[in-house]
Amino acid sequence: MINLMLVVVVSYIIGSIPTSIMLSKWRHGFDIRTKGSGNAGGTNVFRVLGWKSGVFVILMDAMKGILATTVVARLFWDPTLPFYNRTPFDDFTIIQMICGGAAIIGHVWTIFAGFKGGKGIATAAGMLIGIAPTEFVVSAIVFFIFFFAFRYVSLGSIMAAIAFPLTLVVRYNLFSDEIHSYHTLVFFSIGIAVFLIYSHRENIKRLLQGTEKKITSLKGKTEPVKVDE
Repeated sequence: MINLMLVVVVSYIIGSIPTSIMLSKWRHGFDIRTKGSGNAGGTNVFRVLGWKSGVFVILMDAMKGILATTVVARLFWDPTLPFYNRTPFDDFTIIQMICGGAAIIGHVWTIFAGFKGGKGIATAAGMLIGIAPTEFVVSAIVFFIFFFAFRYVSLGSIMAAIAFPLTLVVRYNLFSDEIHSYHTLVFFSIGIAVFLIYSHRENIKRLLQGTEKKITSLKGKTEPVKVDE
């Protein structure tokens, strides 16, 4: 049980690293949450600081999910943890889910920035790479289809979140693919999708109202950012 608590805490701390806030403060002297949409995610960084900073933040946020599910989970995994499944692989998959979930929660409610972080999509993507790479590829394709079709990052993110559990269900039930820990993973994926959609609730309101901002240029904002006095 101590090991279980340890992996949760370490994963949460890794997820809590406020990449966008650190970048904006160190390089530009302001908190990214005071600009643009007020969100500490890669999309807002993209709009305010430009595409290079946006891509960097997205990659770093995704790395938090990868580290939690591959490094932390494997480093601290104890086969005596209180889970009973068919195989040791199933046990490890559950540990990966716990670590990935803790990292996402840390990203959304970061302890280092007043529990006000990003939406969790990039960190969730990193978690998918570590747990379900096939589902990650499908979700990424869905994201880009909706993004390039409508130019809304939030819409692409929401549809990618929905694609995660749907891909598992389709692969397992229609194509009869062998998916380890499917019955555990599918419920976990539904929970993550619901959580990510909930974290985009304000975006959903703006989408329905027609006030959500589009990404009209892939270059983002490149001019110098003025700091409010």
